[in-house]
Order: sequence, then C-alpha cells, then structure tokens
Amino acid sequence: MKKQYAFLVDSELCIGCFTCAMACRNYYHPPEGVIWRQVYPLDEEIYPHRERAFYSLACNHCENPTCLNVCPVEAYTKREEDGVVVHHQEKCIGCGNCIRSCPYGAPKYNPVEKRAEKCSFCHERLDAGLKPACIQSCPTGALSMVDLAELEPGNQVQYPAGFPKMEDVNPSTRFILPKLPRLVRR
Repeated sequence: MKKQYAFLVDSELCIGCFTCAMACRNYYHPPEGVIWRQVYPLDEEIYPHRERAFYSLACNHCENPTCLNVCPVEAYTKREEDGVVVHHQEKCIGCGNCIRSCPYGAPKYNPVEKRAEKCSFCHERLDAGLKPACIQSCPTGALSMVDLAELEPGNQVQYPAGFPKMEDVNPSTRFILPKLPRLVRR
C-alpha cells in the first residue's frame, strides 16, 4: 500500500472542546459559516449514555476522492507522496460539482471567494515538517495523523455507527470508538 495520511479520531479521548475546529479557523480564516472541521456529539441512538462522546470530522482524504473525479478544471490533486487530497482554490470555478458529489460533505462553498474549499490536511505545514493545525492544537491527543500503510491492526475502525459507509471512495479517516461507561451498582 502506498503512503496514505489519515486522521485518527479517538472518541475515547475527545472531550468535545472544539479546539481542533477553532485551530483550523484561526489558521485559514474562512468566512463565517464556512467550516472545514466540525465536532459532532454522537447521537443518543449511537451512544445512549449520560457521558457524551464526539467525532471530530473534516475531509477524509479518500483513496478515490469524488471531489477530484468530478472537478471539470482539475482544481483537486491527490499527492503521490502522502495521499493528501489538496484543493487548489485558484483553479476552482465555483461550479459546485464537488460540493454536491462528496458523500461526506467535505467541500464547502465560500460565498466571498465564490469558490469551493475544503481541508487540505494543512499540506503546507506537512511540507514544513509540522502537524496540521487541528492535530497540533488538540489538548487531549484525541486527534492524530497516521499513515494507513503503516497502521497496525488494532482497535480502530473505518466505519463507526453514524458514519456513512462509502466503500467506493474508501475514506481514510479512522476512529477509535468510545468505551461504554462502567455500570456501578450500589
């Protein structure tokens, strides 16, 4: 398998503080309402406990990215060296094909620029030897970067409950599920 960087979301460690989402906003300054990373509390149907659990989600940097495949002007590229899917906003014509086609809703429309945009895994930071802003900011280590080519089998899953199973695009994000709370009897 070729190198494929991916976000590893550890729901056991995530406290839902939104620091990752704020770090993304602070780094890229998208206009209000344009959100590349979002923290979602797990629905009670998925995690029916008083303690809350969260998924921090952004672009999944898919193996077969729909955004790249439907773009008429090649505004998306998938980097050979790490599998990161980069959006080149200067090439984007704002047609919205990527926004309508991504099954995970990663590309967003920027009404100021009148173009699409999305998380590009802070590729410029990666090239400088730094972690993506969201990962660097996480105070609990709940968000990390892994290379799927080197990831040992363990307790991570690709399709947790509530995350759409889209095998044709093969999303790279992996999840560690929250543990169930212990039942204590008095």
